[in-house]
Amino acid sequence: MSSDLLLRHDAAGVTTLRLNRPAARNALSLALMAALEAELNAIEADTTTRIVIIAGAGPAFCAGHDLRELRGMEPGAAHQALFAACSRLMLRITTLRCPVIAQVHGIATAAGCQLVATCDLAIAADTARFATPGVNIGLFCSTPMVALTRAIGRKAAMEMLLTGEMASAAEAQRLGLVNRVVPEPELATATAALAATIAAKSRFTIAIGKQAFYRQAEMPLDDAYDYTAEVMTRNMRAADAAEGIDAFLQKRAPVWSDA
Repeated sequence: MSSDLLLRHDAAGVTTLRLNRPAARNALSLALMAALEAELNAIEADTTTRIVIIAGAGPAFCAGHDLRELRGMEPGAAHQALFAACSRLMLRITTLRCPVIAQVHGIATAAGCQLVATCDLAIAADTARFATPGVNIGLFCSTPMVALTRAIGRKAAMEMLLTGEMASAAEAQRLGLVNRVVPEPELATATAALAATIAAKSRFTIAIGKQAFYRQAEMPLDDAYDYTAEVMTRNMRAADAAEGIDAFLQKRAPVWSDA
């Protein structure tokens, strides 16, 4: 599936969703957010997809919300609906059974930076830059703040939010906003290699792990241990756990049933 706003490509268990508003630096219009959420919903029900890559067409990854669209709306309910749609999209990424990798080039600003912070993993070109610059235009990046403060330290997040200044790819990696930084010509190859590594794992096991990761992160320590012990107990009953352990003991490659 693909549309004018969002291009989809599937290969070997990896689904790439490419934001396709290059002239607008892939700004997250209502229509683009709806298209992305619809594809993620379709992927949730698609057993052939094992991992998702979100990338951007043209010179940038994503410049955040479409400011022309925002200014063209009547203040109030329309803005509430737009920001609610963005929040719903970010939650869909987090709750998706498959891991999601952001493949970042150019700029990732405001809600675009939020998108990077929300994805499970992120690989950036060495020329990429990141910012939450809403403060510069009188619109504090309050919803991007939610993902940013969960991805990096509080003081680092607050500095980005209060100054609106650009951070380099190297600085984003130091802060923990991205996992890896690679030369720009190698970005697609490096992202594909990481995706292939994860796609080779049990889809069932990855889904259990991703869900548990986000749930335990919001729990007190003792509750987190109780919860993850229950998760591991449930995981041990799975066919892929038995297959994986047997394959390890028998020194052979596992054959996953994704169950």
